[in-house]
Amino acid sequence: MKKTILSSVIALGAAMAVPASAETYFPLIAKGFSHQFWQAVKAGAEEAAARNGVSITFEGPNTEAEIDKQTDILNAAIAKNPQGLGFAALDSQAQIPALQKAADAGIPIVAFDSGVEGDLPLTTCTTDNLAAAAGAADGLAKAIGEAGKVAAVIHDQTSATGIGRRDGFLNRMKEAYPNIEIVDVQYANDALKATETIKAILQANPDLKGIFASNEGAAIGLAVAIKETGTGIVGVGFDSGKTQKDAIMDGSLIGSITQNPVGIGQCVVDSLVKAVAGETLPKVIDTGFYWYDKTNMTDPAIAAVLYD
Repeated sequence: MKKTILSSVIALGAAMAVPASAETYFPLIAKGFSHQFWQAVKAGAEEAAARNGVSITFEGPNTEAEIDKQTDILNAAIAKNPQGLGFAALDSQAQIPALQKAADAGIPIVAFDSGVEGDLPLTTCTTDNLAAAAGAADGLAKAIGEAGKVAAVIHDQTSATGIGRRDGFLNRMKEAYPNIEIVDVQYANDALKATETIKAILQANPDLKGIFASNEGAAIGLAVAIKETGTGIVGVGFDSGKTQKDAIMDGSLIGSITQNPVGIGQCVVDSLVKAVAGETLPKVIDTGFYWYDKTNMTDPAIAAVLYD
């Protein structure tokens, strides 16, 4: 269930950066700040900005539920007429009109983490969410003996990441594990809502064998619900962060999928610099993922993409 980083563009210590003017400015707009994942993306972007000699800002709404707030931030960034724009969409369709304004103004757009529909972004720096969630399905299926009832808690149903992780998990279960029944799919982004949602799922399905939670907030909620209810179900998460890593070490979760958030941040800035220099970019840059659990968290390749 391990997938290596596929693009040398985003590797730590990437090769020579493309020269850029000291006045070059790129606003990067994330989906939120409530999860440590975004802080790791920010760190990668700042490293690449320093390496390339460009200026960036890293903004986003307080939570990943504030689509209108993110759109306001996006419009304000475009109004500054930057040399390029990095954007992680909370809604893959709703923010297309604002992005069209940027494209019409000749501002190169690089999507990250969660793309948008259409051809407005020159490239998207992202995890292959379908494949990553399929890896989570494999981990959960193996842990429950490839038979029984399972559920999923997905962080949203509007972003490309939410849709991809939901479909990747469900499709893999249906295609590869005929003796596993998916009894419920619910949506919750933050830990508090996820905790209550999962408790309701457990109450309605006392014979449930396992649950997949599709992002940091949902995974923390899953760990809390498992601890507070004393259930013996198998929990599988997504992303990293200290709370989730601790939950894996104490057995509340059996494992998780980690992305490469530092690499995603590097990819956005490196790609924008190349776009400004006139280079052609691939439509998608796969930034990779790994399965991790208590047996491999200290392996160098895994430890390098985990974060607190």
